[in-house]
Amino acid sequence: MKQIRVRGERDYSVSVGSGTLSCVAEYARGGRALVMHTKSTRAYAQRVGGYLEPSMRVHYLEVPDGEAAKTTAVLAQAWDRAAEVQLGREDLIVSVGGGAVTDLAGFVAATWLRGIDVLHVPTSLLAMVDAAVGGKTGINTSRGKNLAGAFHSPIGVVADTDLLTTLPRRYWVEGMGEVLKCGFIADPSILDDAAEIISPKHSHLESLIAKSVSVKARVVGADPKEAGEREILNYGHTLAHAIEVLEHFTIAHGEAVSIGCVYAAHVAQEMGLGSSQWLEVQRESLRNQGLPTGWKTTNFDAVLELMQRDKKVRSEHIRMVLLAGPAQPTVVPVETKVLRRAAKNMEVIDE
Repeated sequence: MKQIRVRGERDYSVSVGSGTLSCVAEYARGGRALVMHTKSTRAYAQRVGGYLEPSMRVHYLEVPDGEAAKTTAVLAQAWDRAAEVQLGREDLIVSVGGGAVTDLAGFVAATWLRGIDVLHVPTSLLAMVDAAVGGKTGINTSRGKNLAGAFHSPIGVVADTDLLTTLPRRYWVEGMGEVLKCGFIADPSILDDAAEIISPKHSHLESLIAKSVSVKARVVGADPKEAGEREILNYGHTLAHAIEVLEHFTIAHGEAVSIGCVYAAHVAQEMGLGSSQWLEVQRESLRNQGLPTGWKTTNFDAVLELMQRDKKVRSEHIRMVLLAGPAQPTVVPVETKVLRRAAKNMEVIDE
């Protein structure tokens, strides 16, 4: 087992490895726990409840799968359930599921009684390396993804790699999008480790997850509230969030991030920041794991409109995380004409 310490408004540990689910017992205390999960993670949620039950009264709430969980309607349902079980300030919310569940549960914890503790038990690769770590929580609105949210660090993250063995192949692959992103922006050794196709039983898996978490931990520790350096974690996300919304979330987050990374590399080339060789390294790393590296639209104006809602926008200027090379990130304003040229070069615009 590996443990990575994360600094935030409170410090906490991310436990990564085979059989770490039993670490949940370390977070048990008197009072109540509300375990939030999906239908597909119900069995894991019950195991988590079993580790808490000797000292806590455990209640459960099943929420929809994927982005369907991150709505105001489901949020209201969660608040109602918290009131029904009389969840107090000394009690605990536990998420058991993928990134959507950790986002939702974190936001419920941040807002219930103005903030109670949350423990994350991620069951997908993407959630282990990204969504469960860093304290960003959120839900979607009709105007975009994650526009309502709060910073609220968990008391811990328990990432049991054994839970990944039942993960559908598509969702394993999408998680590799966020893993490779960490390699692009900060730790090129991740790209070396992922040079071969990685699987849930690969010998490098625990190390690969720990390295990815360590990248996020270092950045978050330096910038807990995304006032500066933390923005680099959004590499590939400017286009990715637009794709997710326009495709009604039929393209998974990690898939969209993969496409967004290739697009960002094209933008960097247009601005004289990155080489064609570096663009190809990124594209081939993503392709090697089975991730998509292209996307088409007949309405790039709609893409630009969604990009304008990105959290990095300042004074109506779209700002993007770009890479001059491996582990050389910078955040710069990008003109619309450059965004459009890059889209044409990547054949995103289908005219």
